[in-house]
Formats: sequence, C-alpha cells, structure tokens
Amino acid sequence: MIVITNYAVISNKVNSQAIKTEVLCKEGQIQIAVFGCHLQNVAIMLLNCGQPLPLLRHTDVPPRVTENFILTGYRFPNYSLRDCLLSAFRPTNETGNFWTHFLPVFIFSYYFVEVFGLEGAPHSDTPFFYPMWNYFIGVFCLLMASSMAHLLNSMSLVVREVCFFVDYGTISAYTVGSSLAYYYYIHPRAGIVETGEHNTSYMDLKHEPPGAPPSSYAIPEFSVFFETFYIPCACVVAIICVLSCCNTRQKWRQHRYIIRTLVFLLPFLISSTPVFYRLLARSPYATASSSFAASTTMSNFFFRHCLWLLVSAVFNISKLPERLAPGRFDIWGHSHQWFHCCTFLSILDELHMIKAEVRAMLLSPTLLLPPATLSRLPGPTIASTYGVMLLLQTTIVTIILWFSWRANCIYGPQRDQLAKERPKKHLN
Repeated sequence: MIVITNYAVISNKVNSQAIKTEVLCKEGQIQIAVFGCHLQNVAIMLLNCGQPLPLLRHTDVPPRVTENFILTGYRFPNYSLRDCLLSAFRPTNETGNFWTHFLPVFIFSYYFVEVFGLEGAPHSDTPFFYPMWNYFIGVFCLLMASSMAHLLNSMSLVVREVCFFVDYGTISAYTVGSSLAYYYYIHPRAGIVETGEHNTSYMDLKHEPPGAPPSSYAIPEFSVFFETFYIPCACVVAIICVLSCCNTRQKWRQHRYIIRTLVFLLPFLISSTPVFYRLLARSPYATASSSFAASTTMSNFFFRHCLWLLVSAVFNISKLPERLAPGRFDIWGHSHQWFHCCTFLSILDELHMIKAEVRAMLLSPTLLLPPATLSRLPGPTIASTYGVMLLLQTTIVTIILWFSWRANCIYGPQRDQLAKERPKKHLN
C-alpha cells in the first residue's frame, strides 16, 4: 500500500531492492526523497489508480487557498480539469458554492422566457426585447462564471486568481445589463413599443388620455441625468468595481470581503436610480388602467430585491455561521453558500420587477405621460444595448488580462515549486 501525505511519499514493500528511501527531518517537517530505477513505474501506478484525490485540512494546502474558519474539505491546487469537474460530485468545501449558482441558471431561464408570453408581447427578436436579452446575458454570465470559478479554481494558484477575476468582471457586467433593463423598462419616462417595423416612443402621443398624471410628473434635472449620464455612469462604476475587486486579491487582503461588498454597493445605487425615481414620483400610468395595476407590484419586488442583497452582504462580511463553529460548516451551510442563495433570490425578484414593468407597458397602447414637457425617448438599438455591453466586456477582459499577467508573475513560481514538491496524484 502506498500512502502519500502532504509533503511525503512513504513507500511500503514496493521493490525494496530498487528503491532507496531517505528520510530527512528538518524543523519538524518530514521530507522524503525517493531514489531508484523503478520510480517511474511507481508514478505510472499512481496515475492509473483511478481513485479520487484526497481532501485536505487547511494546514495541508497553501495559505492562499484557505478561507477563514473553514478547516477541512480543501483540494490541493494541482487538479486537472477532469478532477475539477468530478469534484462537483464530491463533498468538498466548494461543492455547495458551485451548485448554489449553477442550478439557479436553469431556474432563472425558466422564469425569464415567461416574458415573451406576456399579453401583447412582440416577437422575442424585436428591438423591444434587446435590453431584456442584455439583462439575461449579464445574469447568465454572472451565475456561470461564479459556479465555474468555485469548481475550477483548484487547477493551480494562477488559475484560481484568474477564475475569480472573471467572476468579478461578470458581476460588473451584470450591473450594466440591469441598468439597460431599468433604463428602457423602468425609466421615469420609459415607453418603447414595437409598432409595425419601427420602434415608436409612447412620448410621440399628441394628446393626453383621460386620467393621465399631471405634467409635473417629470423633473427636468433627472431627465438630463437619465438621458445623458445614466448608462455611461453605470459603465464607469462597473469598471471601477472590477479594478477594486481584482486589487483585493493582491492588496488589502485583510479587509477584502468588506471592500468587495461595499464596492458593489455603488453600482447598485447608480443602477437603481430609475427605481428610486419611480418610487418617489407618481406613477406614469392612469390609476384606472390595467398598466397601473400591473406596475404596482414593482415596489414589492424591489424591496425584496434590496432585502436579499442586504442579507447576502451580512453573510459575506460576518462569515456566519462558520465563525461560531469553525469546522462544523466546512462542506455544507457555510456563509458563502448562503451568500450565493441570497444573491440569486435578489436577482429573481429583480427579474419579476422588470417583468412587471414590461407587462405594464405592453398592456398600455399609449404611454400616459405628457409629451409637451418631455422629449422623445429613443427606442433600443443594437448599438445602445449590445454595443454598450460589448464595449464594456472588452474593457473588462482587458483588465482581467492585466491582473492575470500580474498574478502569473506572483504565483507562477509558487505553482511550479508546488508541482515539483507534490506529486500530481494522491492516494489515501
């Protein structure tokens, strides 16, 4: 039987005449050097053993891999891609982190496609739904990048850094996807419908229908902000978030969770300004209309969205419950899994909020806002939706490549050293 521990290879009755084992003890650590012509055969036997790699304690892996109050269930950062994929079905301390954002991809997709079945909805590929598709892309990339980062980060120390750089980038892209949906569907003068072959603004109406809100609904200062600065501000803030969060993996390590949580509070505040405006101002729909009834649920979904975000922030910063009982919640029930669950619930309520506003718009053949005081709101185009996301994603990818290069310079030598010191396969 061959037992391979953290820093030692102990050989028992494996061609004793051909293999000489020298045990070196220094500073309490056991280093074992194996010599002999049959060493290659031993390595081949290990590679073909077909047994899963052992899970380790926090003392058996590089400090870079460890998490606060999580003591067991670690994977050594030398897994192959196949080993990483198979670890999704093993009780590691990352298994729950993977599934709590991978399964929600299918749940979100199920509720998302319902928007295309709403009464009066145009075809799914019409410009009216461009912002909705960009929102879907943002959420899909966020959930997939997060789940894959937790699954694949044990391939090496460098890959671990790159995985989470991508994770931060997709979170930022998601905030801009949300902003595009807010702008076109929850904007204080939102109203784009598909009429024939053209995008027509509800602002093009020549007359106010009975029951329309007064002309004082719009605040000119807010109109200037929404028309000119809202989307650019969302993009700039998203880029700042990527830079800040990536930096926390190389600097400010002690307070990284607090910094990341607070950093993502800023894009939430910027992106949600259309919702804040709608909550403080009067409804753009006549009180007797079906659109008004449909849009009244928006506030409930938004408050729930905020509640789940708040709870997720508490889990992420406090590290509860594992802080109270280190080692007890290593595999299931630790704070990051609850953080994932709460963030997805917040996204789900956000989706329901956007769908409620889309439904309200589709139920109203005319937008009940006075055209005299407000300029025309242009409809969504490929450039104003997909173009914005493409430009943002290109910038984010550039930032990720820069930080990945720096990570390779820092952790590349450590990765190579670990590969020499520790065999690639381990057998208990």
